[in-house]
Amino acid sequence: MKKSFIYGPIPPEKISNSITHHKHKTNIGAHDIFLGQVREDIIDNVKVVSIDFEAQEELSEKIIHEIREEAFAKFSLTCLHIYHSLQNVTVGELCFYVFTSSPHRDAAFNATKYIVEEFKKRVPIFGKINLSNGSYIWKENTSK
Repeated sequence: MKKSFIYGPIPPEKISNSITHHKHKTNIGAHDIFLGQVREDIIDNVKVVSIDFEAQEELSEKIIHEIREEAFAKFSLTCLHIYHSLQNVTVGELCFYVFTSSPHRDAAFNATKYIVEEFKKRVPIFGKINLSNGSYIWKENTSK
């Protein structure tokens, strides 16, 4: 089972390396990428500065694997990568990365949307949202 969690933010180099690695796979005609980034929201007039992501890794990896297998069964995919951060990610940094590849663009587009929505609905990831005044709130993964 492929590991999906990365400790800390997802480095931009991971994305460029993925693209570079796939240039040799000549049966691919399309890639689609979704990048989730920590927003500088304002909660009760206080800015978000970072999120500490936590998950039950074994259970979450199992569910991510199920979503991955479902996507391969539903869409004509050549390749698929899913990564999510654990631990601290500051505002502006990447925390979620989905990369799909297929012979044609519709499969890549549709698979990416499916994966992101199912991930948000089903994978038990929790975020400790750290605020600029030193306080924090907890949030569970949601489909919004």
